[in-house]
Formats: sequence, C-alpha cells, structure tokens
Amino acid sequence: MKNKNLHKALTLLISVVWLANGLFCKVLNLVPRHEQIVARMLGEDYSRSLTILIGLSEIIMAVWVFSKFRSKLNAITQMLVVATMNVLEYILVPDLLLWGRLNSLFALLFIGIVCYNEFVLNEKLIQQTA
Repeated sequence: MKNKNLHKALTLLISVVWLANGLFCKVLNLVPRHEQIVARMLGEDYSRSLTILIGLSEIIMAVWVFSKFRSKLNAITQMLVVATMNVLEYILVPDLLLWGRLNSLFALLFIGIVCYNEFVLNEKLIQQTA
C-alpha cells in the first residue's frame, strides 16, 4: 500500500510540474524569462508563439502523465525532453536560468524522480498484482 500511495503522489507531482510550467510559466507568461530563453535560442520573431506551443505541449505532457497511458514511453519521453532542454539551456542561455548552471541539478533530480516512479515503483506495483 505504501508503494501505491507514493506512486500516486509522485505521478501527481510530476503532472503538476508539467502543468505549472506549461500553463502558468509559458502560456499565461507569468514567468517572462521562459519567453526570453526561447527568443535567445530560436529567435525573437516567433518567440511568443513558440513559447505558447511549448507550453501547450507541456500541458499535454501533464495530461499524458496523469492518464498513465503507455507510461514507460511517457517516462522515457519526459527524461529525454528534460535532459535535452537542460543541456541546450546550460550551453546557450545559462544567464537566463533561475539558478544558472545549477538548474542542471534540479533537472537531474526531476529525471531521477520520473525514472524511480516508473521503473522502480510502478514495476513493484505490477509485480505485486501479478
């Protein structure tokens, strides 16, 4: 029962992280730094539109996480997206990151939580029900 509750809590947490970053930080532009990052990396001309599209993609990711549909593919996708974006930001725009290059540590922690939730906790739950 402990593993099941932890898995549910982590799934909700992961989903909320994607939702908050997508909706509040990007779509509603409550954290303008995100649009600045997009502008610096992809150009100013379409930075607002691209930021909204990225935000909508993150909202879709939140729904996908919460739905648990093809959860292994979802976890791998999340880990690859977070790792790729953080490597690019680390190299191209470290001055715009909230904690500078230390953002990488938080990204690594998030990747670890996603990995643990899917490939450790979820596997234990599957084995318990089998």
